[in-house]
Amino acid sequence: MFFLLMSYFLLSCILIFVTINGKILSQSKKPPLPPGPFSWPIVGNIPEVYTNKPVFKWIHGVIEKLKTNIVCFRIGRVNVIVVVSPELSREFLHKHDSVFMSRPLTVATEYATRGFLTTGLSPCGEQWKKMKRMVNQELFSPTSFRWLLNKRNEEIDNLVYYIFKRCNNPDGSVINLNLPIRHYGPNVMRKTTFSRRFYGEGGENGGPGFEEKQHVHALYTVLKHTFAFCISDYMPWLRCLDIGGHEKNVRNSMNVFNKYHDPIIEDRIKQWEDGKKREPEDLLDIMITLKDESGKPLLSIDEIKAQCSEFFFGVDGPAAGTEWALAEMINQPEILQKVIEEIDRVVGKDRWIQESDVHQLNYLKACAREAFRLHPHVPFNLPHLSLADIEVGGYFIPKGSHVLLSRIGLGLNPESWEEPLKYNPERHLSGNVSKVDLSEPNLRFVTFSTGKRACTGQTIGTILTIMALGRLIQGFTWSVPPNVEKIDLSTLEDLSLAPLHAHARPRLDEAMYPVAP
Repeated sequence: MFFLLMSYFLLSCILIFVTINGKILSQSKKPPLPPGPFSWPIVGNIPEVYTNKPVFKWIHGVIEKLKTNIVCFRIGRVNVIVVVSPELSREFLHKHDSVFMSRPLTVATEYATRGFLTTGLSPCGEQWKKMKRMVNQELFSPTSFRWLLNKRNEEIDNLVYYIFKRCNNPDGSVINLNLPIRHYGPNVMRKTTFSRRFYGEGGENGGPGFEEKQHVHALYTVLKHTFAFCISDYMPWLRCLDIGGHEKNVRNSMNVFNKYHDPIIEDRIKQWEDGKKREPEDLLDIMITLKDESGKPLLSIDEIKAQCSEFFFGVDGPAAGTEWALAEMINQPEILQKVIEEIDRVVGKDRWIQESDVHQLNYLKACAREAFRLHPHVPFNLPHLSLADIEVGGYFIPKGSHVLLSRIGLGLNPESWEEPLKYNPERHLSGNVSKVDLSEPNLRFVTFSTGKRACTGQTIGTILTIMALGRLIQGFTWSVPPNVEKIDLSTLEDLSLAPLHAHARPRLDEAMYPVAP
């Protein structure tokens, strides 16, 4: 019996030794993690994230110090991978797109999507597939896009009217462009989603009222907090402390959305139920009337409410691109003049730019494209979640990693761009370019991302940007304000341009300008 027990003991020891040694050998064969800074036990780089604000500057400082195109930070137990190389970016989102097609779960996105019911911010799964299919096939289809043209035209006319009314004399006036440009995108989404100009009474000369300003403030607050390196997103047991008031800020902002959106949605649903409405007139109506295979409503009320809110979350990019492009062109009048000449040649002075003209305005699009490259409105694209262990670029990327493409690092990468800090639209027209797009599938910079999680609103994002920029340049002569030598192009802490004040003078015959909405 003793001999038998000793045999079992020795055999067990041998098996344990072989198993452990096999694991060690297996791990030794794995490629290394991407390089990264020293991380503390258990908490990783949370102390650095907490003490270095804004976090993106610290991250890019580490990348520069390590002289690398990819870096790994450990925040809590999560590996956060940041990429500044187009080649590596394409390997993540082109070659291995199916592995990185999901999104991390965060406090902000949980509130913003009513529990992950939408498309852009939700993790992959059946709910995401359902909503993405619905958005692509029904809401943002070419047919629906053409159907809503008049509503978009009304809002671009209102933007021109707002600026024109502030040119108080024939010599023009200094205009604060930040407010009308920031509100233009939400105005379009409000009109195409709810068929409304305002939530309340509106403001002077067609401008936003208190309600619209409160709504846009809430919008930008949610966007600021979305994937903002909130510590409780990496260490969920700290969520009860709400460090920095992150959860409170997002919750309060989404309550503003709900305050304005929910009554409209609930009233509209009742109109359809009572037979008072028979024909769809906007995106909300389409969502309410969609049916599944059994003839029941395809979407729940919560799904409709969540998706209506998410429509507004992509308007910050076009607003920032328009403002930055115009600021750069005012500082470089020769570029502005080339855009004016192109618009006069393609469109003329006896009618306004229409969406059907956009495909011919290549120099104008090159100016917008260059603004997106040089002045990203956020430091990173939306994070991608690794669904499996995988090797990318010779590095081991563990399952559960968050992968961020650096908009700053890609757009300003000297290996991709000559004189990357210079605003030079011609760089996008080199060679035999017959068509300029704002998208960048090769990921030399990021506008609408790419792959399975590319922005579903690429078409509307392009139109918002080009129509706003084109109409402002066509309708007004822009210059620096009196006693100012140059527009200040320094960025604020959140990468936005300081409110753009510019001198505007009507450029066309007075009869051309829209009348009061």
